[in-house]
Amino acid sequence: MDLNPPPFSTFKHDGLSIAYFDEGDPSGAPVLLIHGFASSANVNWVFPGWLKTLGDAGYRVIALDNRGHGASSKPHDPSVYHPQSMASDAIALLDHLGIASANVMGYSMGARITAFLTLANPHRVRSIVFGGLGIGMVTGVGDWDPIADALLAPSLDDVSHPRGRMFRAFADQTKSDRQALAACISTSRDLLTVDDMERIDVPTLIGVGTKDDIAGSAQELAAIMPHAKALDIPGRDHMLAVGDRVFKKAVLEFLTTFGQA
Repeated sequence: MDLNPPPFSTFKHDGLSIAYFDEGDPSGAPVLLIHGFASSANVNWVFPGWLKTLGDAGYRVIALDNRGHGASSKPHDPSVYHPQSMASDAIALLDHLGIASANVMGYSMGARITAFLTLANPHRVRSIVFGGLGIGMVTGVGDWDPIADALLAPSLDDVSHPRGRMFRAFADQTKSDRQALAACISTSRDLLTVDDMERIDVPTLIGVGTKDDIAGSAQELAAIMPHAKALDIPGRDHMLAVGDRVFKKAVLEFLTTFGQA
């Protein structure tokens, strides 16, 4: 497999068109990939080599463009972007493909969506990988209002907030619908409780870059989950950890142990 975008299909759910790909070995253990905020299935999973890595290892690799992102519908109503709603798209995709249960890997916002998905549908999840989000999914990940402001600013030149500039530049680079992203960022950050995380009892790997100033501690989150292991991704920040070789190697080892059943 190469790093070029695979063909995408679409299906309807909740009145929206959801784009996805279904690649790799059709008989392999399924891995469902859920991307982060302002990203897409291609940007998060194809270009950094995840589709190739997992596909070459014999997995069935499935990824969707979250609502508001990529080739999926992009409503501008903030009320449709709560994590529970976005998780329901992912479950609907498994239903659409006739997949009873899958390994689920989410990065950043995708990790939060994965947690909500698992709490609502524990029988559908074989194992979990949280990337780019640790204890921040419980304690919060700082003030994101400047990011919404940055997304709606006339241009990048009008944005001075460092994190706002980072996400505005990323949104411009990916040619995203900035109004949809601003709606998404306002409601997609619902927090989980310690009790919620204690109830997630499937095998879990939590990978966070050692220079990530957004995610919060992987170790602190792992400590409150019954079957979780933390992974430091050396020298990587929030944007660069996703494609890291250390992260890929650890995920393959984790899936070999826990992701086949």
